[in-house]
Amino acid sequence: MFNGKNLDGWEQLNGKAKYEVKNGEIIGTTVPKEPNSFLATKEQYGDFILELELLVNNEMNSGIQIRSESKPDYQNNRVHGYQVEVDPSARAWSGGIYDEARRGWLYPMDINPKGQKAFRKDAWNKYRIECIGNSIRTWVNGVPTANVVDSMTPSGFIALQVHGIYGDMQPGMQIRWRNIRIQTSNLKPSKMDDIYVVNLVPNDLSKQEQAEGFAMLWDGETTKGWLSAKTRTKFPESGWSIANGELHVQEAKGQESTNGGDIITEKQYKAFEMKFDFKLDEGANSGVKYFVTLAEQTQGSAIGLEYQILDDARHPDAKLGRDGNRTLASLYDLITSKKIPNGQHKIGEWNQGLIRVYPDNRVEHWLNGFKVLEYTRGSEEFKQLVQASKYKDWKNFGMAEKGHILLQDHGNHVAFRSIKIKEL
Repeated sequence: MFNGKNLDGWEQLNGKAKYEVKNGEIIGTTVPKEPNSFLATKEQYGDFILELELLVNNEMNSGIQIRSESKPDYQNNRVHGYQVEVDPSARAWSGGIYDEARRGWLYPMDINPKGQKAFRKDAWNKYRIECIGNSIRTWVNGVPTANVVDSMTPSGFIALQVHGIYGDMQPGMQIRWRNIRIQTSNLKPSKMDDIYVVNLVPNDLSKQEQAEGFAMLWDGETTKGWLSAKTRTKFPESGWSIANGELHVQEAKGQESTNGGDIITEKQYKAFEMKFDFKLDEGANSGVKYFVTLAEQTQGSAIGLEYQILDDARHPDAKLGRDGNRTLASLYDLITSKKIPNGQHKIGEWNQGLIRVYPDNRVEHWLNGFKVLEYTRGSEEFKQLVQASKYKDWKNFGMAEKGHILLQDHGNHVAFRSIKIKEL
């Protein structure tokens, strides 16, 4: 892709950072008062394996654009698309995948702690990027760093980014690239890795997810495997609908469990990892509950540990409870979720939730690849939280050995899809 002598086959887009060729390297240098700059290939690439080496100033940020675009009708030719991160900061997200000028983080490296250790400061780092079909995978120095399945953009240019500088950052910082090479035919994907898969294709199980033991908890088409929490014999006849691979809770003016009511899995689960996508209407409220036994007699929703699903800005429940412990992704009425800047997608857009329950009773809530809380069932801290909550009168709340998983009908329109589970 790079002949080592000049920038033939490349063109600069957006910002005016300096790009030059020296000693068989492409050198990018930051300049003041300029937005992100991109040195892009004139050729478009769909499926490929890309390898390159880079050395970056520890005080700057950069990235490698893949399957990217620049169009007059999109933010006045702004470069957008998948970016493989170059991040020498303490955050250590090198190798993660960001959707530049579009959806934001697709694979933040919080979800892959081993991969965070791959990048080396003050040294050349080797990147490998495989784009084959819907699969986008990355490695840094031979360590797997990101695994994304997505179909939004099947092809586009490749570009080398020099990030705009801001605040006290100084101009003149450099990133150097060398040994840039690409393979576009006879592609053979690397063997399966063991890192977390972010799958953005609706109701799809990638080969790696299947190999890891994931199965669809909802098949995307029928009510198979789910029952009414009220009757426990069949799926609700009203209040829920299925359309276009989405499972919808119907609007009922916010009246909790008075329309179709909650739905539960036929099967009960002990330790598990559950992935699910959800989309909220404005002002909507719902939740995913686990370790639901239905032993309690309630007028509204069934009792269980709850991953809260809420429009925090518009629903009054966000201001109730204690210290925000009824906000999005919180353990409802018990533990407040950590709020990550840009970690929540806009109302009306899909978010990805993740609940992990380990065999030793440790539990984690994740939102869009960010861990937002963790706790241990049965610990003294957990017991104290229960005693300070609305659940204090329920004996052994949250401590069932196993239980159903529940999707809540809180009387607001909420959609679910891509519901998957792996038993641990």
